[in-house]
Amino acid sequence: MIFLCSVYSLAETRGYYFSHSPSVSLVPLVPAERSFGEAERSSDEADSTESDDRGLTDDQSRDFSDTLNSTKQDSLSTDSSAAQKSTGVDSVIYASSKDSLIFFVDQKKMNLYGSSEIKYKDTDLKSENIKVDFNTNSVEATGVYHQRGNKTDTTKEVPNTKLIGTPVLKEGTETYTGTRINYNFKTTQGYITSAGTSSEGAYYTGEKIKKVDQKTYFIEDGIYTTCDHTPPDYYFYSPKMKVIQNNQIIARWIWLYFGGVPFPVPLPFAVFPLQTGRRSGIIAPVFGYDGRYGNYLSHFGYFWAINDYMDWNVTGDYYTRGSIALASRFRYVKRYDYSGDVEAGYKLFKLGQSTDPGASESREWRLSWSHHQNITPTLRFDANLQFLSSNYFQRTSIDLSQVLQNTIISSASLFKSWDESGNSMSINYFRRQVLQTGEINETLPNITFNKAQTYPFQNPLNSGEQKWYELFGYSYSGQFQNQRTKINGVLNSRAGVLHTITGGLSPKFGHFSISPNFNYQEKWYNKRIEEYYAGPSFYGGDSIVTRDVNQINFVRTFNLGVSASTRFYGIFSPHIFGIAAIRHTVNPAISYNYQPDFSQPYWGYYGRFVDSKGNVVKYDKFSREVYGGVSAGQQQSISFSLGNIFEMKTEVDPTDTTSKEKKIQLLNLNAGLSYNFAADSLKFSDINLSYWTQVGKLLNISGSSSFSLYDFDQRIKSPVNRFLINEGKGLVRMTNFSFSLSTSLSGERLSSSDNKTKTDSASQKGEFELVQESNAYSRGIYNNAEADFSIPWDISLNYNYNISKYNPIESFKSSNLSANLNFNLTKNWKVSVTGSYDFMMKEFVAPQIRISRDLHCWIMNFTWNPVGLYSGYMLEIKVKAPQLSDLKITKRDQFFNGR
Repeated sequence: MIFLCSVYSLAETRGYYFSHSPSVSLVPLVPAERSFGEAERSSDEADSTESDDRGLTDDQSRDFSDTLNSTKQDSLSTDSSAAQKSTGVDSVIYASSKDSLIFFVDQKKMNLYGSSEIKYKDTDLKSENIKVDFNTNSVEATGVYHQRGNKTDTTKEVPNTKLIGTPVLKEGTETYTGTRINYNFKTTQGYITSAGTSSEGAYYTGEKIKKVDQKTYFIEDGIYTTCDHTPPDYYFYSPKMKVIQNNQIIARWIWLYFGGVPFPVPLPFAVFPLQTGRRSGIIAPVFGYDGRYGNYLSHFGYFWAINDYMDWNVTGDYYTRGSIALASRFRYVKRYDYSGDVEAGYKLFKLGQSTDPGASESREWRLSWSHHQNITPTLRFDANLQFLSSNYFQRTSIDLSQVLQNTIISSASLFKSWDESGNSMSINYFRRQVLQTGEINETLPNITFNKAQTYPFQNPLNSGEQKWYELFGYSYSGQFQNQRTKINGVLNSRAGVLHTITGGLSPKFGHFSISPNFNYQEKWYNKRIEEYYAGPSFYGGDSIVTRDVNQINFVRTFNLGVSASTRFYGIFSPHIFGIAAIRHTVNPAISYNYQPDFSQPYWGYYGRFVDSKGNVVKYDKFSREVYGGVSAGQQQSISFSLGNIFEMKTEVDPTDTTSKEKKIQLLNLNAGLSYNFAADSLKFSDINLSYWTQVGKLLNISGSSSFSLYDFDQRIKSPVNRFLINEGKGLVRMTNFSFSLSTSLSGERLSSSDNKTKTDSASQKGEFELVQESNAYSRGIYNNAEADFSIPWDISLNYNYNISKYNPIESFKSSNLSANLNFNLTKNWKVSVTGSYDFMMKEFVAPQIRISRDLHCWIMNFTWNPVGLYSGYMLEIKVKAPQLSDLKITKRDQFFNGR
């Protein structure tokens, strides 16, 4: 190996030839004022003559300017800084070649042969042959034509030869290839013949590429595509293209080629993005067919990236049968401060011609606002408001979760907290809209103040054990609500104030915790109702009239209670099968609660009237108010509960230093029962059982049951105050049973370059304030998640069973299995099946089949709803690349035949 670190002089008149370098060597080329000695010159004259015989001619060089110099000097250099100043080079330039490197000192040129390379700053040029001209500051790189069996290569194309060692130019993250490159290191301008390069998944090639500055290129006979096949499956061709690096490609007279066949109608001009993210521009339309509304052009509009903190778009749809749609979205964000968006949509749907029987026309609209803002560390505002017409989702979305949605919830809240005291306050708005009936329920405002738990008898100076009375604490909550209800166009308004005070203490006596407690509520209302008998009704029976009475009223209620609980353990240590111990934790608890009968006349919360039969009918005066009235009947009950937790701990593997013990929860089993002393019959409640367990990470099992101690009378269709055991019918009877199983399994993720690319791009996402969402402005039919071919299969199953036997001879059962299955038929085919099966009705519920085909740079999705109200299909073929996500073909037919 020969390592060249010799000094050459630009003033010399001879050439030097270094040959037979067996490997690549870095060559620092250092200018110097001092030349080689006369003896050195005379000894190398033969080499200079030999080098001229290699066929190097002036017409092979190009007129591009650059300077090939270095700042590093060796022991023969006297003043390199002066030379640098004269040449304009400010960094070390390295050159290497596998075969030979020739200096033409008199011509101020250098030639490199055989796997040559030149490096300068972030620019790296590799080629079989490279020629450097210090006069014009230019570099020319070419490949050679090689013929199999022939050891001699040539620079001229002859039959049965192959071009090898073609130049590759790298500038930062950009890579350029071609058959010939003429380049200037200083100005970074140049030509590339038969060129090609890529940028963020986009590839563009051409007969010639001319670089005019650091970021701008002109391409002759250019091709743009996102397909990395050779030749590409599809591409855009233009005789003239302009490329702005990391920004966009601008071209005029564009032909779209599929499989080498051009689309007959060209586009007059086009702008292609070269990077993902937010950019202003036209949103390309989508063409398709709908069985109800005809051919359509949808999603055509404009996106405006106003700045890093906000953007806005507007899109429109047009159907050949007269339907139109408009939609708009405005987004804004200020990092660590606030973010939100405003959306609006208007749809005019026409079915049939105006003269057709059954023709219809409908207008649907939607307005939504989402906002989140941290005003201060203790003050926060959130809003999620949505207002829309009743059939908006049914007519504009194929997302079944939206189509089947019957209730729209809107809310807004302003929350304030005080860290020192722990108190908090909120002002809320709530709106509930029932789409099917048009019913609207609003709460405006809902003001709540919460005072944190306070211990009035606690001594702050006492650091020892607290007295029992110091454990007493209380909390307060105050709330004001104004509710409005609109049903069938009739508006009804109610308002009220609720005060709640709770108090209690939790002293410990040995292993037991005793917790007495009380709860006091006071409700303020400005209305109440009054009922009275108005005579017989038109349909028979009594006519009862209910009217509102405007009157200030106070409703005061309270309840008292005490509870006791403890906890104990049982541990079994078998030390077999890798089991270190099994622990059983038992949590028994008992509680007593008392509440007087507030329906008694003493309290004045219930009214009375006499019906036509002379019976006294009692009614709650405040049943229609915001916080309701009071419950009738005394409550004096004692409740029992028993919680069981079974856990297992595994042993540490002594042969594995990284092994650790694991704790596994085996079973949760809970039981509860209560007894009401104040009830005149059926004092015992049902016995309630619930359980939950998990089999590894594969299966979740849960269920619950309830059992009654009382007999059931078929004549009155009701339980009676007779114990089953006294009737010889056993101890208990089951009144309800539910059971559920769920599991989720998947195959191991396959390695793929596409998956790696997605991961890398996600990890390299920039710190822009507002990022572009994938398909953020697409219509609902394009928002389906893309098929993941890297997971060979996955399945999730959920089975639910329920039986209710309030009447022992009648039962109501439900049994259904829901599933989501995805699997790869082949490497490029994927099938997804979702839906559920009702075993009682023996029918499928909302099944959906989706077939996806990976077409390399394209993807095809076929979605089919075979049965049900929303049966139909949709076929979509689109480009994978996000830059061209709007290049797609869609067709759908009668996706919602239920309207």
